[in-house]
Amino acid sequence: MSSTLSPWSPGWREAAWQRAAEGCPWDLVVVGGGITGAGILALAARSGVSVLLLEQGDFASGTSSRSSKLVHGGLRYLKQGRLGLTRESVAERQRLLEVAPGLVSPLPFLYPVYEGDRTPPWAVGLGLTVYTHLAPGAGRHRRLDRGELGGLPCPPRLEGLRAAFRYGDAQTDDARLVLRVLSDGLAAGGERAAALSYARVEGLLEARGRVSGVAVVDLPSTRTLEVEARVVVSATGAWADRLRATRGRAPQLRPLRGSHLYLRPERLPLEEAVAFSHPDDRRPVFAYPWEGVTLVGTTDVDHRRPLDEEPAISAEEAEYLLRGLRTVFPDLDLGPADVVSTQAGVRPVVSSGERDPSAESREHVLLREDGLVTVTGGKLTTFRPVALQALRAVRRVDPALPPCCRSTPALDPVPPSAPPDGLGPATWGRLVARHGRAAAALAEAYRGRLAPVEETPYLEAELEWALAHEAVTHLSDLLLRRLRCGILRADGGAGLLPALEEPCRRLLGWDERQWTDEVEAYRRELATAHGLPEGWG
Repeated sequence: MSSTLSPWSPGWREAAWQRAAEGCPWDLVVVGGGITGAGILALAARSGVSVLLLEQGDFASGTSSRSSKLVHGGLRYLKQGRLGLTRESVAERQRLLEVAPGLVSPLPFLYPVYEGDRTPPWAVGLGLTVYTHLAPGAGRHRRLDRGELGGLPCPPRLEGLRAAFRYGDAQTDDARLVLRVLSDGLAAGGERAAALSYARVEGLLEARGRVSGVAVVDLPSTRTLEVEARVVVSATGAWADRLRATRGRAPQLRPLRGSHLYLRPERLPLEEAVAFSHPDDRRPVFAYPWEGVTLVGTTDVDHRRPLDEEPAISAEEAEYLLRGLRTVFPDLDLGPADVVSTQAGVRPVVSSGERDPSAESREHVLLREDGLVTVTGGKLTTFRPVALQALRAVRRVDPALPPCCRSTPALDPVPPSAPPDGLGPATWGRLVARHGRAAAALAEAYRGRLAPVEETPYLEAELEWALAHEAVTHLSDLLLRRLRCGILRADGGAGLLPALEEPCRRLLGWDERQWTDEVEAYRRELATAHGLPEGWG
C-alpha cells in the first residue's frame, strides 16, 4: 500500500516514532489529536512547517468523537448577538459541504415554536432570515402550515403550536472528519509531518525560561523520548489546564458534559432534524437521523468526574432528554427500552463565573504563556479558522516560521469518479467521502468484502481496511471511532467479535491473551460509557 494513500499502513507506528526522534528540533509540536489539533497539523503541514502531533489516546477519542455531530452556524449564537461567530460558522459550514460532500451532508431542520417558548414566532422568523442570508446558496427558510406538519412521517405535537419553520444546516461523522483531516494533512506534509496516538506528553522541556519541547512516553511500548520544538501548541481540549499547570498557571476551564441518546429509528422515524425548546428550562434540544439511528441531544451540566475516566450520561440527563421528546412527540410513548446506546462528551468551556452552564461562552480561547500556545474551546464547525488563529499565535512566538494563508484548506477535495464493479453510486460516494483518496485502493483490495455490516451503513471491507491502514491500536478504536458500530448496533458490536478475532490477531499482531483482554476492555467501555445509566430504565 502506497504511503501516499494511507499514513498508517503496516509499520506506521515504528516509522512515526523514528521520525519523531529524527525530526528534532521540529518547527511545531501539537499536543492533542482531536479536531483542533488535526486542523493545526493539516494547515501547518500545507504551509511548509515541520509538525509532529502527539495524542495520549486514540485520535478523536475525546470530545471530537462525542459531539452532537452537527456542522452548523450556531443559531443560538445569533440570538445571543454574536453575529461574527455565526457568520464565520455558516461560512465554514458551506466550505465543508463543498469540499467534503457526503462526509459533511445537508440536514434540513424543523423548528416548532410552542406556547410558553421564550422566543415568539416573529423573532424566530427574523433570526432565520438573517441566519440563512449569511450563507448565499444555502437555501432560505420557510414557514410551514399545520397541514404540512401533519403529513410528516413523524409529526410533532400540534397542540399549543404557534408556528413552525424549516431551514438548513449540516451533519457529519465527527470521528471520521478528524481522521480525514489528519490523513490529508499528513499526506500534504510528507516527511515534514507525523502523528502518534497513544503517545502521552508527560512534561514540557524548557530552555532559557521558555518551553522548548515535550517529554513523551509511547504507551504501548513504555519507551520515552524528549522532543525539541521551536513552538509547542496544546490543543488538548478539556485537559488543557494540565500542561498549563506545569508552568504554574491557574486553571481557566469549566468542564461541561453534553450527553446524547441514540434511539431505534423505527420508534422515532425522523427524516429531518427537529429542534425545540425543552419544557423544563427552554434550552435547545434536537433529534435527527444519523447513520441509521436517531440521535437526541444535548445536555449541558458540570462534569465533576476525573477527566481520564470515560464520561457517561447520568440517569437525570437521560430522563431530561426523553422528557423533552415526550413533550414534542407525546403519542410515541418513548422510554428507555427504545434507546440503542448513549454517549457523553466533555466540552472545554472557559469559565466566566456564570451560574448557569449554558450561559458560558462557547468561543475558543488562545493563550501564549512562556512560549506555550494553548488553544481550547470553540466548535467542530469552525476548527479551520481556529487552527489558523493558533498558527498566527505560533508565529508571534517564532516569527521565522512560514505563514499560513487564510484560504489554506484542511481537506483535499476528491475528484468525482465512476464506482468500481460491485458498488452502486450511493455506496461509492459514501466510501469516497469517508476515505478520500484511499477509497479506490480500499475497494480494490477488498473487492470480495463489499457486503454491508448488519445494522450499520458500513461495508465489511471497511473493518479490515481500518485494521490495516487506520492506526487502530485497541478494539475500541475500531468499533467506536473508525466505524461507529458500538453505538449503532443494539448489541454494541458484540456480534461482530467472533469474525474480527482472526483479522485483529493477524493485522495487529495480537496473541490469544491480548485478544481476550481487548474484548474484556471493550465490553467494559460499552457498559460504562455507552449503556443505559445505572438506576434508569
